[in-house]
Amino acid sequence: VQLQASGGGLVQAGGSLRLSCAASGRAFSSIAMGWFRQAPGKERDFVATIRSDGITYYANSVLGRFTISRDNAKKTVYLQVDSLKPEDTAVYYCAQDRTALGSRRYQDYDYWGQGTQVTVSS
Repeated sequence: VQLQASGGGLVQAGGSLRLSCAASGRAFSSIAMGWFRQAPGKERDFVATIRSDGITYYANSVLGRFTISRDNAKKTVYLQVDSLKPEDTAVYYCAQDRTALGSRRYQDYDYWGQGTQVTVSS
């Protein structure tokens, strides 16, 4: 399995980006996908996950501003990030869960993309 993340960049506070993560390899539609982020000197934090049935979960810090979605035909998961804040600055990683259920724990994900940098200026 390979995951290729893209779409990061430098934006001003209040701006938006759309992150994408293209998957190859094993069956995509039956597996949950997630996004995590890691700021310098901090742990990798859960952002959002989407189950195989399309149900989504979000970290409280991004609820109402970020939207995770998936296109099973394209084997791609997206993260629309709106109303960005400087504290959203981090490397964003997509990951594939071991199951269809989705998880907030990074330990439950067995494949990871290379990360895409999001930098929000004030």
